[in-house]
Amino acid sequence: MSQTPLLPLVVEPEELAKHLNNEQLLIVDICNPQLYAQAHVPGAINIGAHRMVAGGQPAPGKLPAVEQLNQLFSELGYTGNEHIVVYDDEGGGWAGRFIWTLDIIGHTGGYSYLNGGAHSWLKEGFPTENTPNSRTATSVNLAIDDQVLATKEQIIETLNDETVVIWDARSPEEHSGVRVMAQKGGRIPGAINFEWTQAMDHNRNLRIRTDLEDILPELGLTKDKTIITHCQTHHRSGFTYLVGKMLGYDIKAYDGSWSEWGNSPETPVEI
Repeated sequence: MSQTPLLPLVVEPEELAKHLNNEQLLIVDICNPQLYAQAHVPGAINIGAHRMVAGGQPAPGKLPAVEQLNQLFSELGYTGNEHIVVYDDEGGGWAGRFIWTLDIIGHTGGYSYLNGGAHSWLKEGFPTENTPNSRTATSVNLAIDDQVLATKEQIIETLNDETVVIWDARSPEEHSGVRVMAQKGGRIPGAINFEWTQAMDHNRNLRIRTDLEDILPELGLTKDKTIITHCQTHHRSGFTYLVGKMLGYDIKAYDGSWSEWGNSPETPVEI
């Protein structure tokens, strides 16, 4: 029986500030190391975004080998019982990717995204520190749960399935084929484009917009569908995955993203 999470999926800075001394918390900072060295949420541990991706060509954003994830989570002192709070300095791309990774490893201890990340925390004057943090390494043996992972083959099989919708988080120029980032330009047939930055409130320090529950269904991204989100390397779509979870969508992410689809000779493309 799962416990009630310590904090909500999307946590505001003032709420997190009240819990900073809670030993159950593991705060993960995925910001530029220079920013982390200057100021970060007290207790936060900085990790490099590259630790979450395989890095190989042509699809560098694919899920890494479990051994790589074991090493990362071992260094974080992971036991599976922590409530993990994650943030970045770009509005939620890498933080969302980390939350997707937590779903992939079947984390049940609860997790939260700091709404607005470093932007809201620093600009609104919440407490910071500049000393690096670490935890005692643990022995980790993770298992992969691929329920939130979509593959190229699965997408090809569901292209004519009206219950499945592709959410393309790339720019309109990439979606339309004007900007080509692989051997082929364009989009997955039928994909709906809503660029990741459009889901951020630029007047509220990059918090998640509060009107998305009205906007997304008008585009065809509805709760009665299975949503598969992607970008170029499943970095930007880390944020749209998080948004989908927040809204209660049945959402998955295509980690191969356009770098795989656009470089595969057998994949259909729409322009």
